[in-house]
Amino acid sequence: MTNALRDVRSTGWTTSETPDAVVLFLHGFGSNEQDLSGLAPALGLSLPWASLRAPLELGNGGAAWFEITTPGAPDAAPVEAATAAIWSWIDQNVDPATRIIPVGFSQGGLMASQLLRTRPERVIAPVILGGFVLGATQLGDESLRENLPAAFWGRGSEDRVIAPVAIARTTEFLPAHTSLVEKVYQGLAHGINAAELDDVRDFITAHIGAEVVSGA
Repeated sequence: MTNALRDVRSTGWTTSETPDAVVLFLHGFGSNEQDLSGLAPALGLSLPWASLRAPLELGNGGAAWFEITTPGAPDAAPVEAATAAIWSWIDQNVDPATRIIPVGFSQGGLMASQLLRTRPERVIAPVILGGFVLGATQLGDESLRENLPAAFWGRGSEDRVIAPVAIARTTEFLPAHTSLVEKVYQGLAHGINAAELDDVRDFITAHIGAEVVSGA
């Protein structure tokens, strides 16, 4: 893994101001930092955003947050190392007073949940798309159980990529540790559709405020 994560950022990204929150896009296995940045205009949010490139290079432009060993049951150590790399990027690039809205797909969805589970006080309105949670206990889990912060988990009814064991684990964990908004999209495979994006926008604006929508 490299020490510094690469990224692309919104034109409104600036270090001279301190926004209340920024969106952090976290791509899936084999993709790259250009992928989820395309969701920004579809979501219609006026918040600054950055899209990070995962640290594990796969070749042909693709990257990953961790290697896939047993599908749906990754080893904790590499996931936690990737989590630390994201927090290092945040510490270097985001004001300490600014909260993080992680939006992750597939492996990136797991990483979004990791940010919530490791520094819950810093994260608001996390969005897990076609993803799941790690089996190992994390530092913030007890705080989550006590405070039940909002979280969004969306997935397709026809998703055959995420292993059933991972779905079962997430189905047990998230309702016990968050005020969960769970959506299952009929006919959707391992992807994101327009209805899901509408729900994500509604979820974020409900917890951040209507002013984060462009033109609001």
